[in-house]
Amino acid sequence: MKERNQIEAQLHPSHYHVLHKLPPGDSPYVRAKHVQLVDKDPEGAIVLFWKAINAGDKVDSALKDMAVVMKQQDRAEEAIEAIKSFRDRCSKQAQESLDNVLIDLYKKCGRIEEQIQLLKQKLRMIYQGEAFNGKPTKTARSHGKKFQVTVKQETSRILGNLGWAYMQQENYLAAEVVYRKAQIIDPDANKACNLCQCLIKQARYIEARSVLEEVIQGKLPGSWDPKSRNRVKELLQELESEQLISIASTAIGLNAEDTFLAEGLDQLMSQWTSYRSRRLPIFEEISSFRDQLAC
Repeated sequence: MKERNQIEAQLHPSHYHVLHKLPPGDSPYVRAKHVQLVDKDPEGAIVLFWKAINAGDKVDSALKDMAVVMKQQDRAEEAIEAIKSFRDRCSKQAQESLDNVLIDLYKKCGRIEEQIQLLKQKLRMIYQGEAFNGKPTKTARSHGKKFQVTVKQETSRILGNLGWAYMQQENYLAAEVVYRKAQIIDPDANKACNLCQCLIKQARYIEARSVLEEVIQGKLPGSWDPKSRNRVKELLQELESEQLISIASTAIGLNAEDTFLAEGLDQLMSQWTSYRSRRLPIFEEISSFRDQLAC
């Protein structure tokens, strides 16, 4: 460690920043990142992120980074209040990423209803052509790597999160509708397993087995992932157990606000190849969906 510190001390400042993935310069925000990434002192970093926010130094990044560190320190409730209190100081471009952080924080805190409302808001932004600032793709970052995300992929991701939230409320019919739409847009094994779970909870075992078969046969992306294989085994055991004891779960219906998810996304799917209009006709008012479910 001592030898490494001596080598780092001899580095040119620009090389030092690259080595530790630090932004250039010397400011409250840069010092906060140094404490977070180099000193490995999350609590100290939170204090310095606050100073950066109050000083108006890179507020977009400082608020987001501070909230993420707070979540890691089991201070998620504080992080939620910080974002709500200071997001008005952030740029318009930062609001979408702050919403994504808030969704994760709501999930960690078990504030499911707030998570659902924010996910619905993001879907409406897609409908109105406001997602990605009206562009068909955006640059995202994961584990330090940049990659492009399409509106189609983002819609499926949001629907997957919304389905999970409905499952936490035991609203399995709403979750089923959402997962089916997500699978049509951008199918994968994880969402298929969740859809299977929804159907099991509604005692619709034949349909559940049919959905799971696609994963078993490797027809969906991620089917051969070890986590997916383990999940399949668990679901098969649950499916067999539920069938044996014939436990029927009561499905909780969709409310009026949710009906736009049922068929409105069909309009979005027809738009992927012709993303010309800023306002995408994704969702429609569907007055007959509830009656269809009741039949």
